[in-house]
Amino acid sequence: METFNDSEVIVGVNATEERRYAGFWIQFWAYIVDVIVIGSINAFLLSPFKFVNEGFPIHLGYWTANGIVAAIVFYLYFLLMTKYFGQTLGKMIFGLKVINELDGELTWNDLFFREVVGRFIYNVIGIMKVLYIVVAFTKEKQGIHDIVGRTRVIHVN
Repeated sequence: METFNDSEVIVGVNATEERRYAGFWIQFWAYIVDVIVIGSINAFLLSPFKFVNEGFPIHLGYWTANGIVAAIVFYLYFLLMTKYFGQTLGKMIFGLKVINELDGELTWNDLFFREVVGRFIYNVIGIMKVLYIVVAFTKEKQGIHDIVGRTRVIHVN
């Protein structure tokens, strides 16, 4: 386990500063903004499929081509935005940032479990989305995806 000096600055957060964890509602609104952004990207990317196969879905086994592309965009958006910026557009608007539990830089492993595995758990069974409410009741305002990914969402402003 790593230890840090009090004066060491990691990922723009001073180790001695008190962190303000982002609560349920602010994370909810940031997520809504992200869903709108993803929906817009998907509308642009998926519009060519309307001109293929007479507008009917292209089935690939249990899935459709539209569904596969939409899922890839969804997971890549959260994964890449969080890895390279520490924030998605929704989090940027609301002044939030994702950090790992040790305040160090987010690793691919942390993010894979947070953004892909954690969100897959929420999305695979519709009723599981109710589990986002866990954020409201944990000490450090973590959702299941944060616990699995060893991350926290904090205010940066």
